[in-house]
This record gives sequence, C-alpha cells and structure tokens, in this order.
Amino acid sequence: MKSLEAGVVLRGAPADRRGSRQQARTEATRRKLLAAAEKIFARSGYEAARLEDIATAAGYTRGAFYANFESKEDIFFALLEDWISEKLRSITSLLARYGTRKERAVALRRYYVEMAHDRRLVLFSLEYKLFAVRHPEAYARIRARQDRLKKCGAEILGMVSDSPRKLGLSNRAASTALGALSHALLLERLVNPESVSDKEVRVVLGLFFDSLIRGKE
Repeated sequence: MKSLEAGVVLRGAPADRRGSRQQARTEATRRKLLAAAEKIFARSGYEAARLEDIATAAGYTRGAFYANFESKEDIFFALLEDWISEKLRSITSLLARYGTRKERAVALRRYYVEMAHDRRLVLFSLEYKLFAVRHPEAYARIRARQDRLKKCGAEILGMVSDSPRKLGLSNRAASTALGALSHALLLERLVNPESVSDKEVRVVLGLFFDSLIRGKE
C-alpha cells in the first residue's frame, strides 16, 4: 500500500509542476498585456485604442488577448482595479510607518505634492471619467470602483486629521476636492507647461492640502 501511495505521489508531482508553470506563464502574459494596454490607453485614449495594438505591443496575437480578457472594456477595468489597488497599498504602507496623526499628515502631504510628477495618474483619471460620461451603461462598474477608492480616501484622511469636519466638510468631500485639484493642475501642465510651473503646482497643492487637512499647528 505504501509503495502504491508513493507511486501515486510521484506520478502526480510532474502534473502539479506543469500546472504551476502554466499558471505562471498565464499570469506573465496577463501582466504583459496589462502593461501594453496601459501605454496604449495613455497614448491614444480608450476610444481610439485597438486590441491589435495592445496585443502587438505585448508581443502576442489577438488570440492571446482573448484568452485573458473578454474585450477592450474588460482590460480597461482590470487596469482601473490594478491602479486603485496600487494606490491604496502605496498610501497605507506609507502611513503605517508613522505613529502619530501629525507625522502621518506630514507624510501624506509630501505624497500628495509629489503626485505632481505622475503623468500616468492624470491621464488615466481623465480616461476613466470620459469613459463614464460616454458609456452611461457601464457607469455602475466605474462608480463601484470609484466609490471604493473614495471610501478608502476618506478613511485615510480620518487617520491624519479632523480639520475637514471642523470646516464643515466630510472626509469624502475633502478627499474628492484634493484629487480634483491635483488632476486639474497636472492636466493644465501637460497641455501647456508654460501655464503653470512644476514648482507652482507643488506650492498650490501644498497650500490646498494645508487648508483642508493640516489646519493650524
């Protein structure tokens, strides 16, 4: 019996390894397609982006694309989910390093101002907003993910300050306002760098953050 059991284990092991290798290859393909889609959407926008361009940029065929994603909209939403998860992990990991609300507020301010360099952030945010306006039938999918992001943003602000409440604002409203201003300024700078300098963007974002979040110290 022991010999038979051992034989079963030995015969099953290669299949398990093959399954693990296949899973790893599938995940690698998916990640390459997502990275290619990110570049194509940022360059051409959602409406003009083509599946062929995404597949070619990743080094695959349309067949490989459809083996991983159902449609252009499907990979678009997968990118949104990745983007939200990435941002939340980054911010929560940052704030976890600090023990007091004041320290967390200083760290969050620095993070917020540094977003002035994130070209991908403003382009992606704009694309998702335009998608929601142009495709109302898909609005529920956008809103569900955006609500998750805004809820987490409100919780994060609650970890660093109670200033929004003192100003008559909810943390959700303050978080929305912070994001709206940063995206608007970054977009202006992308369209016309002479309209506002990188330094001026940082100054304005810092002042706005202080007025809403840090308050008087």
